[in-house]
Amino acid sequence: MRNRRAIKNAVYEQVARISKAMASPKRLELISLLTQGPKAVEDLAAETGISVKLASAHLKDLRLACLVEPERRGKRIVYRVSNADVTRMWVALRELAEERLIELQTVVASISKFEGEWRSENRVELLKKARNGDVVLLDVRPVTEFEFGHLPHARSLPIDELKQRLDELPNDRPIVAYCRGPYCLFATDAVALLRSKGFDASQLREGTAEWIAA
Repeated sequence: MRNRRAIKNAVYEQVARISKAMASPKRLELISLLTQGPKAVEDLAAETGISVKLASAHLKDLRLACLVEPERRGKRIVYRVSNADVTRMWVALRELAEERLIELQTVVASISKFEGEWRSENRVELLKKARNGDVVLLDVRPVTEFEFGHLPHARSLPIDELKQRLDELPNDRPIVAYCRGPYCLFATDAVALLRSKGFDASQLREGTAEWIAA
């Protein structure tokens, strides 16, 4: 009996390594960013608003839990998620939290309180329309993230360049913009700009991580 108890204790202790590694808002944000593609420590620190030293410490915790992997590129250390299962775990955790936590639902509602969300069709119909050229599926993330992975038939136009490159977009068909997912505001800002310029624009709440997890 003692041996069985010891085995169970050991099993749950190892599983808890994952939950402990994820038990930090900043580490969750780091995971969320890394689902979009590999990023250097300095870039992750800047995006999450923390020091490089603190970002490195958080990334070490994630690495020890086998959730991320480092790679040296010259003088920089670049991290990536270990595999697609980490992406699926992040999406599942986010969706569970949104379902169960009223406080989070309130915050998400304030983010989502925007009339331009795309609601017309499911994923299959949206991709069919994008393939046929009936809608423009616009990826407004940084180019490096688009190159790492993007939705089928999407075209890249980063939010930082959108205002200067509006003349590249057609004004005779709907534009559906997407970014990193529900907690990213790139697409919201893009749709607001496009609509102010007379485009028929809406935003897709999901990003590449949600499509991978589906």
